[in-house]
Amino acid sequence: MMKKIVLVLFIGLLGISLNAQEKTAKINFKSDTVDYGEIQKGSDGVRVFEFTNTGDAPLIISKVSSSCGCTIPEKPKDPILPGKVGKIKVKYDTNRVGAIRKAITVISNADTPTTVLKIKGEVKDAAMAQ
Repeated sequence: MMKKIVLVLFIGLLGISLNAQEKTAKINFKSDTVDYGEIQKGSDGVRVFEFTNTGDAPLIISKVSSSCGCTIPEKPKDPILPGKVGKIKVKYDTNRVGAIRKAITVISNADTPTTVLKIKGEVKDAAMAQ
């Protein structure tokens, strides 16, 4: 009799836990690519990726890294609450003349834990243009 009661309780709890949905954060970027276009050497290299937490749990960005040292990303320090907007700042070293093709990897607690963002464009040397 005791085994039957334990079995019924176990099955009941299992059913409840299967029906209970976990709350998750979801990250939705306005755009996954920032195009610098053609910019002059030494100009402002800061751009911003904007995103929204479209989930129902706080979004925590745990790490943001770039594919090289010429690009410095800055992640939000605080969790992004559901429905709120966050920003990831990226600073590219515009003293490097030539094409910009870099990747920024974002790691978070979102349902898709890894997102790759891209920056592109071209840095022109003003002295060469004359």
